[in-house]
Amino acid sequence: GLGLGGAMPNTVALTAEFAPHRRRATMVMVMFVGFSIGAALGGFLAAALIPHFGWRSVFVVGGVAPLLLAPMLRFCLPESARLLALTGRANARLAALLSRINGSAGFTETTRFVVKEPELRGVPVQHLFSDGRALATLLLWIVFFMSLLNLYLLSSWLPTVLNDLGASVSAAAVTGSMFQVGGVLGTVALGGIIDRFSFRALALVYFIAVFAVGAIGQLGHSAIPVTIAIFMAGFCIVGGQIAANALAAGFYPTSVRATGVGWALGVGRVGSIVGPSVGGILLSLEWSVSELFLTAALAALCAALAAFSLGRLAGLGGSENGARDPASLEAVSGLRLD
Repeated sequence: GLGLGGAMPNTVALTAEFAPHRRRATMVMVMFVGFSIGAALGGFLAAALIPHFGWRSVFVVGGVAPLLLAPMLRFCLPESARLLALTGRANARLAALLSRINGSAGFTETTRFVVKEPELRGVPVQHLFSDGRALATLLLWIVFFMSLLNLYLLSSWLPTVLNDLGASVSAAAVTGSMFQVGGVLGTVALGGIIDRFSFRALALVYFIAVFAVGAIGQLGHSAIPVTIAIFMAGFCIVGGQIAANALAAGFYPTSVRATGVGWALGVGRVGSIVGPSVGGILLSLEWSVSELFLTAALAALCAALAAFSLGRLAGLGGSENGARDPASLEAVSGLRLD
């Protein structure tokens, strides 16, 4: 958990570093499709290994695979270009790295690169609340908490609830899987829209999720309508969460980008723990299915309002450091490398 949890925000931050600003959300979201595919393949792999080699084989393969990957990452994965420029001590390394992206730029070992943003020193997390970022950081945390609470509540309880409503176990599993199918398609489809409209588009996505999630509880006995509602809920909730990852990556300065994404995901993971527990408590109190999903819809509404407020904050000139006015990386010749 510590290792994989630490890898996630760094992966988001590094993808954002090398993405053109106009396509940053799209590239981060496409990268996250690999996460969903890997999660699905892990289940199939476990199903194939356990009957032949026992349950311990899953952990052996799961441990060996990243050990084999580590040397490749160490020697092939490039460091953040902006972070190298901020240090001011790796111009030759940075010139070689950028020449791989644009071989005709003519960078040499003597080329000096600068980033037009200050290098932040001290405890990284304190900078999430400095220079006017405090309110925006808290709103971002609300988005992540409510979004992941909703995502894990629905993922955990959809098959059980559908089965209780009369669907067979296999039918409930298939219908519930439409949540993840919608999430993958939402991730791919929403990238360009999020790149163009930022937090305003994210707020709209979560507002749509309010009605989709609420509709699940009202349509539970009708197979086709509830399947459509579940698909749309996954499209908006999963797609919206991954869009939030992308926007968080573009929000913070280079020096604390991974820290900002990591803390937002950490707060969100608390929501992912709370979500299934809330579902279990409400069902044990004999709340109806419609009441359960209306509660989930309320969480989506909170995420929508927080995202809308972030959009308003940016529109009023708030500190969206990276998302609205990204720090540029320039050679001393004046060449701008966005």
